[in-house]
Parts: sequence; structure tokens; C-alpha cells
Amino acid sequence: MATTIVKAPATITVKEELVLDGVSYSYEDVLTVEDIASVFRQIIPVPNTEAIILAFGTAVAAGQFVESKVVYIRFTNKDDTSYIILVFREEGAAEFAVKLDYGQSFIFPGDRVGGVVDTMDASASALTVSLGDLVDVTAVSETGTVDLEVVVLGI
Repeated sequence: MATTIVKAPATITVKEELVLDGVSYSYEDVLTVEDIASVFRQIIPVPNTEAIILAFGTAVAAGQFVESKVVYIRFTNKDDTSYIILVFREEGAAEFAVKLDYGQSFIFPGDRVGGVVDTMDASASALTVSLGDLVDVTAVSETGTVDLEVVVLGI
């Protein structure tokens, strides 16, 4: 049986607007990613103990995305007071963490051809880069439970 889903382009716009003392510092960049075939969008309640929120692998499995198909991930902290720590782990078990303050977003850009395969490195020296596959993302909230919106686009 063939799919009836028609692939479509996604338009991603990053826009900043600021006029300070009469001088415009505005910026806009538009990126179109072709052939999007899957969309995942969910509000995830993040506890104040570390929990896996996304996982990636080479095959479809429950709660797991195919790593070579993921081309865009956006995380938005929907809280109005508390931050979230996002931890990105690569296949060699190295990790890097990002503090996502309330109301802010973080974009993890997948490769347009290879997904999240060979897209990150975490080591003691950024000058010695050996890119590995993103295998999962965990999150922990500052206090209580904090809502995190997650959007994943796949080809």
C-alpha cells in the first residue's frame, strides 16, 4: 500500500525587530526545507528530575525518531518563571547542556540530507571536533513541572 501523504516544504523564519535610539537592528532570515513528510508537535510536562523527551535511532520504534530523517527540532519553554535544562547526548555518550529560560526557544538544526546523524560533538576541546549522531535529548526543570513545546520535522 502506498502512502497518501504529499510531502510539503516547511518555511522557517528567524526574525528580530529592534529600533534603538532611532537605529534599526532588525534581522530576518527565511529557510525553506523541502520534502517534509512528518511532523511531531507536543507539549511535554518536564519534571524536576531528568527525563528523556526525545530519542533517535536507525529504525522506527515507540518514542523514537529515525535519526537520518529528522531535519529540524524546536524546543520552546512555555513557562513564565522557570527554566529548563536540555541535555543533548551523542553516540559516544558525551553530552552538552543548554539552559532554556522561560519563554525562550532553542533550535537544533538537523542536516538537510542526513538528519541528526553526525551533527554534534561534546568534548573538552572544541578545536578537536569529531561529529557524532544525536541519540537522545533529556530535560529537567528548575522547579516543579514546566511545559516544554517540542516540534520535530522529518523528511
